[in-house]
Amino acid sequence: MRGTVVVAAVAVAAATHLAPAAADPPLPPNASDALKKYTELAGQAEKLNEEHLRAQDDLKAKESELGTARQAEESLRVQVDLLTEATFKGATFNQLSAALVSDSQQDFLNRMSALNLLATDNAEALAKLIDAVAQADNAARKAQEAAANIAARKSELDGQVTSARQQYNQLSAADRGVLGSTGDMSKISVPAGTAGKALEYALAQRGDQYVFGANGPDAWDCSSLMQASYRTAGVSIPRTTYGQAGVGRAVSRNEVKAGDLIIYYADQHHVAMAVDSVRAVHASTEGVPVKIANIDSIGPINVIRRLEG
Repeated sequence: MRGTVVVAAVAVAAATHLAPAAADPPLPPNASDALKKYTELAGQAEKLNEEHLRAQDDLKAKESELGTARQAEESLRVQVDLLTEATFKGATFNQLSAALVSDSQQDFLNRMSALNLLATDNAEALAKLIDAVAQADNAARKAQEAAANIAARKSELDGQVTSARQQYNQLSAADRGVLGSTGDMSKISVPAGTAGKALEYALAQRGDQYVFGANGPDAWDCSSLMQASYRTAGVSIPRTTYGQAGVGRAVSRNEVKAGDLIIYYADQHHVAMAVDSVRAVHASTEGVPVKIANIDSIGPINVIRRLEG
């Protein structure tokens, strides 16, 4: 299942003091400067990749809001048109016309009541339409801003790919060997149930390559691997690490068990799945295959989420 290593890394977009994603396995003490630099760039790129995915989700949400707002606007336009048509086809809105066509005092009162109600309905419908148009216009503006945000992030991502690949090309065969080690490929027993099914799928992807934005079946980024694993087990979870940080329920580090999602870093840009209380399987970064690592070696833990039990 191993694909050709595609190396793409990006310098971090926003100023931050967070440590880059740790190499897995940790870099040896005598690691070359080229390897250290690549590892740093790759960790920063993973962060930007997840931000780009989040921007895509945001655009989808804004487009959905726009569609709903436009539907509400159109519905109210129809209502106003019908009321306007009724106004011009019926009696004019004045007491004289109502009196002239009335057969009795009670009939006059009934007609006036109907006219007043029609006028009130028309005014309310028009006010609602004006508000709906404003809401739709606001939704359209937000959708345009979300689209522009995606374009900016994608442009920044693409602009850094060439320099990152050049950096990878400077690595020695030994450096690439450190990155490309597949680690533990032995058969691992998984528990019964949903979490076990998800873990079984994730473990089966060991040796697959990490590619920024990839969504399987033979190349992944960290969050797509988690999503696909739980989808195979019949559970739908969000595409991004940020969304996955809110699924299920939180558990503590000393409660970790197989199938838990472990979200790393203060900005929640990386995710792994617990194999047991010590190990996790994850898609680390480009140049590094999907593999098992020590849970605490991957990076600072932000939150741990359990989807079953």
